[in-house]
Amino acid sequence: MVLNSKGQVTIPAHLRDKYGLHPGDDVEVVEADGALRIVRAEGAETRGQRLARQLRNTATGKDVAGMSTDQIMALLRGE
Repeated sequence: MVLNSKGQVTIPAHLRDKYGLHPGDDVEVVEADGALRIVRAEGAETRGQRLARQLRNTATGKDVAGMSTDQIMALLRGE
């Protein structure tokens, strides 16, 4: 890995996949035992929590009033 002029590095895809890191995840760089470590920020939301928070209250009851669960699911899936 190469440190760029802004002090940034790219975490290789296979390591992001292995450790479940996604764009937007909060991470910290900490010094431990004479080495730098990248760790998930303590108390940070997971990707699922972020998505659920962003979607919360995006549709009102009026938008889906009178629709069955199957109809709502079809709408969400774009069917």
